Amino acid sequence: MTTQEHDASVYEQMQTSGEFQDLKRRFRRWTFPMTVAFLTWYLLYVVLSGFARDFMGIKLFGNINVALVFGLLQFVSTFWIAWAYARHAEKKLDPIADKLRHEVEEKTR
Repeated sequence: MTTQEHDASVYEQMQTSGEFQDLKRRFRRWTFPMTVAFLTWYLLYVVLSGFARDFMGIKLFGNINVALVFGLLQFVSTFWIAWAYARHAEKKLDPIADKLRHEVEEKTR
């Protein structure tokens, strides 16, 4: 068996392991709902901007209207999602990924 074949079999075994499947499940359980939530929020902003112009044009104070606040909240929500994902990954994903990486490194030496 060549080194490449050995490495490939190690990775194939890792992909079928319960820990790797758990890692994928944890990743998907967080990212898929968050992606749907963010896209829904973004599309709401776009639809309201296109079809609810009167509502989006309501002045809240000075020259600040609903559309501007919603637009700024898009940036806030993006940064919040990035921060929340980093925390989630650090606590729930990274420990498992690190363990699996060390196992693969040991087997491929």
